[in-house]
Amino acid sequence: MAQTQDQDNELRTVPYVNLDRYVGKWYEIASFPQRFQRGCSCTTAEYAKNSDGTIAVTNTCNKDGGVKVATAKAWVVNKETRAKLAVQFQWPFRGKYWIIDLDEDYNWAVVSHPNRKYLWILSRNPTMDAATYDGILQRATAQGLDITKLQKTVQCDK
Repeated sequence: MAQTQDQDNELRTVPYVNLDRYVGKWYEIASFPQRFQRGCSCTTAEYAKNSDGTIAVTNTCNKDGGVKVATAKAWVVNKETRAKLAVQFQWPFRGKYWIIDLDEDYNWAVVSHPNRKYLWILSRNPTMDAATYDGILQRATAQGLDITKLQKTVQCDK
């Protein structure tokens, strides 16, 4: 489902996301380090559909001997592809959540921001095989993302 694009152009999303298949639990395999995730391990994201059509977001990680939970609300921005979402953890601040690569069976996903400063590789399982991971890295590079910034996430068996 990947679309490739030169870095000088807009970051491309996948052609379409079936949100009914996308909801559920995802394990973070790797990401660009962000201040709000510093010190986290065993990071997961869980998405659930709300009755009003928005998506409830629950991000969880182990940090400082405890569990850190952040909740948010997301909604579709591009109704045609359903691959561009907005996420709001704290009003009035919103972030762009663009699904740029997605397994046809929804076993893994890659999320970024149009400024290319954010990247998350997500999987339905706490681990990912090397061939899949390498393919994701090749497609991310073709989209102009600097994969040298990626850090693998230490995952726990849950």
